[in-house]
Amino acid sequence: MQVQTQLSWSERIAATIIQQCDGDGYHAFPSGRWAYVEGMTLMAMARTGQYYGKQEYVDFMKKHMDLYIQPDGSIGTYTLEEYNLDQINQGKNLFALLDGAEDQRYAEAAHLLAAQLAGQPRTSEGGFWHKKIYPFQMWLDGLYMSSPFLSEYAKTFHHPELWDEVAHQILLIERQTRDPRTGLLYHGWDESKEQVWADSSTGCSPHFWSRAMGWYAMAIVDSVEHFPVNHPKRGTIIGIFERMCHALVRVQEQESGLWFQVLDQGFRKGNYLEASGSSMFVYALAKGVRLRYLEPHFREAAEKGWHGLSSRLVEETADGVRLNGICHGAGLSLDRDGSYSYYVSEEIVSDSFMGMAPLLLAALEMERLP
Repeated sequence: MQVQTQLSWSERIAATIIQQCDGDGYHAFPSGRWAYVEGMTLMAMARTGQYYGKQEYVDFMKKHMDLYIQPDGSIGTYTLEEYNLDQINQGKNLFALLDGAEDQRYAEAAHLLAAQLAGQPRTSEGGFWHKKIYPFQMWLDGLYMSSPFLSEYAKTFHHPELWDEVAHQILLIERQTRDPRTGLLYHGWDESKEQVWADSSTGCSPHFWSRAMGWYAMAIVDSVEHFPVNHPKRGTIIGIFERMCHALVRVQEQESGLWFQVLDQGFRKGNYLEASGSSMFVYALAKGVRLRYLEPHFREAAEKGWHGLSSRLVEETADGVRLNGICHGAGLSLDRDGSYSYYVSEEIVSDSFMGMAPLLLAALEMERLP
């Protein structure tokens, strides 16, 4: 536990999140359902509470989880048969609730989510479809939603074969989506090559979306953390992570230290420095350095990115910490064609938990750097 006299960035951000919830924690998430952004926010809050010894942040997470976890371990508003990887993400908070729990409901909920992944529809090589309604498609987003959960589940419930599954998912999508020229990863891959956004020869979507690569970068550092050091694929995963981080540093905007919405398009008309992806990269770089997955020189890129976030996109007001420049949402479908014009046309918002949660994770990771 860290002891200090002045509130850190992460504590100020966490306090703002609670304030945005009208103080009681029940108005935080207007979706009113089990969902991935909510799950990421709760995880960031709990980690901050654990690190700084602030039980109210951990309690905030538990209060929200208890809105959904039923006495028998079923999950309100969740449907396994949707086979939607996004719905796994909030389950990462279950592991922090297991210790000291008087009943088995958190464990049963974790088993339910693991059962979804056991039956998740797959590509011909065993890659998880992003959702049942997106056949034969793998998205970078899905690796963050599912892999860290499955990796911690493997450790917690002694299922070592699931580390092999996690490694397979991480390595397969990297092999299918990596551009050898830039080293960057395309947002999605359609094995069937049927989608309007899919390249006819590779099946990949046409651009490198910042937040998609952010999800993938976070997926690796949060998954490998739970691997045994002697797992045969651990070193390979860490190796492709470092290779990818070199590619990310090459497209880091030098003056601001931030990353563009479309990573390799610089100041092309419509492109902009985007907050959520930049926060995710800072988090992944800083955690990678702290856990020694990355060489120490990557710390400079993380520090530069954090300085850019805190000086250019963050404001502190009487209402707390504000974050600007957040892409509200983006995906791939018939009306979301993955084109450059599509990515830069999505709404840009402030203070969305889609950006605030990665900002909190990034702040905490920077504070944890030795």
